[in-house]
Amino acid sequence: MKRQLEDYDDDIFNELDLLRMRKFDPNPNSASDTDHFLDQIEASTSGSLQHSSDPDRIHFFVRMISNGKTLVLHGKPEDKVEVILEKIQSVTGIPMIEQRLIYQGRQLQSEYSLAECMIKNDAGLHLVGRMRSTEHPQVWQLVDTLVSTIYRLLKGETEFICKPVEAVLIVYLDMTAKREIRVNTLASHLNIFQSLCAPSALVMLYLSPCKSNKELAEKSIRMFISACKTGLQRPLYSLCAPVALEFCNLLSRSVAQDDPLYSLCRSSLGSMVEDVRIGRSARNHDCFHNRMCMISFKDVFPFVSELANKLAEGLDIDLLPSEVRDFAAFLRPIKAAIKDLPDFEGGIQLPMMQTLSCYDDEVKDLSLILFQLLEKMRRCLEKVKGEMEMKEKEDGDWDQYLAILKETHGIAKLYQGGEDIFWSNMKVVDVSLRYLIVTYAKRGEDYKWVIGHKELLDFESRRHLVMLMLPETKSDDEELHEMLIDRSQLLSESFNYISKAKPENLRGGLFMEFNNEEATGPGVLREWFFLVCQEIFNPQNALFIACPNDRRRFFPNPASKVDPLHLKYFKFAGRVTALALMHKIQVGIMFDRTFFLQLAGIDISLEDIKDADPYFYSSCKQILDMDPFIVDQDALGLTFVHEIEELGSMKVVELFTDGKNIAVNSRNRKEYVELLIQHRFVTSVSKQVAKFAKGFADIVGDEKIQKLVFMTLEFEDHDGLLHGSENIISVDDWKAHTEYNGYTETDPQIYWFWEIVGEMTAEQRKVLLFFWTSLKHLPVEGFSGLASKLYIYKSNDSIDLLPSSHTCFYRICFPSYPSLEVMRQRLNIITQDHVGCGFGTW
Repeated sequence: MKRQLEDYDDDIFNELDLLRMRKFDPNPNSASDTDHFLDQIEASTSGSLQHSSDPDRIHFFVRMISNGKTLVLHGKPEDKVEVILEKIQSVTGIPMIEQRLIYQGRQLQSEYSLAECMIKNDAGLHLVGRMRSTEHPQVWQLVDTLVSTIYRLLKGETEFICKPVEAVLIVYLDMTAKREIRVNTLASHLNIFQSLCAPSALVMLYLSPCKSNKELAEKSIRMFISACKTGLQRPLYSLCAPVALEFCNLLSRSVAQDDPLYSLCRSSLGSMVEDVRIGRSARNHDCFHNRMCMISFKDVFPFVSELANKLAEGLDIDLLPSEVRDFAAFLRPIKAAIKDLPDFEGGIQLPMMQTLSCYDDEVKDLSLILFQLLEKMRRCLEKVKGEMEMKEKEDGDWDQYLAILKETHGIAKLYQGGEDIFWSNMKVVDVSLRYLIVTYAKRGEDYKWVIGHKELLDFESRRHLVMLMLPETKSDDEELHEMLIDRSQLLSESFNYISKAKPENLRGGLFMEFNNEEATGPGVLREWFFLVCQEIFNPQNALFIACPNDRRRFFPNPASKVDPLHLKYFKFAGRVTALALMHKIQVGIMFDRTFFLQLAGIDISLEDIKDADPYFYSSCKQILDMDPFIVDQDALGLTFVHEIEELGSMKVVELFTDGKNIAVNSRNRKEYVELLIQHRFVTSVSKQVAKFAKGFADIVGDEKIQKLVFMTLEFEDHDGLLHGSENIISVDDWKAHTEYNGYTETDPQIYWFWEIVGEMTAEQRKVLLFFWTSLKHLPVEGFSGLASKLYIYKSNDSIDLLPSSHTCFYRICFPSYPSLEVMRQRLNIITQDHVGCGFGTW
């Protein structure tokens, strides 16, 4: 605690009541009523309430705070304050319940006498009156009772307390913090709470040396904060910000920054102002809630500075996740306000040489915060890198580093060249950045700030970010989308099950079963994914075309419209592809670069089309490289048209209006090539790509996430995710990730098994792997990338039987074959493609 309160003398109580007097703001609609009322008072003072010469009587002055007009009254020392209030009511008509008499900063209680209140001749009292037109009289009474009760507690007058503080506050909150309350009503209730200095009273109670008072105040403030958060919807919750701000400001002057109550109030204030506009645009903003919030830039910025210092210190000592969240919450409206400045114009210069029209000091301080945090984070990430290299990780708050980096990057974007400075620092510690992403990046967080510089990442970290964008697979049988498919009608029946399902049902998970087969479970699902993707991208089905230079790569077929359902099938293909990624299943398919770039929303260049159409690429390059003089002689005889083959006949398409009459020359040939590429690889398949993207978006949530998935990946990354490893299956890696049940590693059958696998061709190993696991393609990492190890089980079957498999559990079973040749003969049978890919697994 910054200061201890040894005792509570009169000055403290005067401060509380003076605060109430200063902050009281009568209803502006009642101004004319107030003037009329005061005129009545002045007229009355010359009549029935003339000063008496009785020596036992005292006279005093009652001054109206709102405009300074004065009433002269008199009474006996034994008269109760209630008698004086009755006299005022008889003259003015103001009900006693609406009158507040203040003397020496204290409110006079009605049951006290003038002598007890120490009212002497010529004493000056202040009358705070709420006019009859003021709304919410019950709320006024509740808050006044609350403050008066706290005042008595501080004076130790507990015997006079009729209602405990907690009970009064509960009634007030029941009226205020409720979901159905209107904006104007809530704002009025909160204004009354502040006008009568309830926050000041509660904080003074919290600072009391009396333990019971302190506990009561803490409980009450926590109750207020909690009721607002749980009872009010988000837009209304922000209206509580001025009250939370007052709690914070009062507490910050008297307690340490790590005081639990102060931390709660600060955190709550952060959540209240996070989405509130506090800049120049807020003045004319059409959001009524923002105007009612009444929080300014200068109110918020001190908390940004305070929390930035705590983060910088915490990186060396102890870092609290709540402080990182609060820093981000306060920073958000600050950044928006700076961007609203007319001086902003795309960024503030660094170093700051000019003077801004607004927030000049704060913007300079924020730049210092940027460099402070950036330097701290660079040192911390260098330490992470060192510990990774030494393979000695100390306990630390590394899980908060990404959140701090995100906010630091957000500050850097406000300044010209700030991002370059940020990323140059990150480049030095990119290994640590990758480690943090793979280890600590969580689902639901925003990582777009790092995706823009994905070149600093590696495949593993980029893949992890993509997997966070995809829905989580679920194993709850009640939520699974069930499919029963006939192998002979694989594509059409799969299309019906997937295309007609609601996206949310598909995200819940899939249950797959082939007709007339007993096998079910994850293994069958993996097999279905592989088989259906092979069918979708089979060029014979006219949806996709294989690239001439790489038959494993595919791009949409412009002529797919021969099938009336082709666009629905492209949407189906997008759903299946997203589901395969979501279930982490490698299906042996790769996209052509032009297709991938369109899904990422990136323009296609000449070099991007090399694999999709080598002849077209060569022709375009020749046009660009040809001697300008020859081109201008119309040696090519080209105009701005594109000839395409459609359903067996040639069709001429103009690249723009009247393009057939515009000759290609050395000046416009670049535009001609760009238009050709656009038409050939974008325009001609735009509907197909759009439908594929829509199907993909159905699974990931929306089209923004769909595009972000492909933007996050490098072109080769997608190969690794969807196709899998390109390497020949390693027997040593396979063996290292296999365990045994019933056999031991030294048994002759196990020795024979691995010897036979080592003799197999690459294709035979794929078939054996598929028989064993329903996977023909391993993850990029090899067997270590699988969900579990593989298992060899010893079965009690006859040695005349072939091996069997439980693909769901990555398990192969075979009996104790008597010789190497017998085992080789059995394994050769199941590694025939037509057997291993259709064998009855269970």
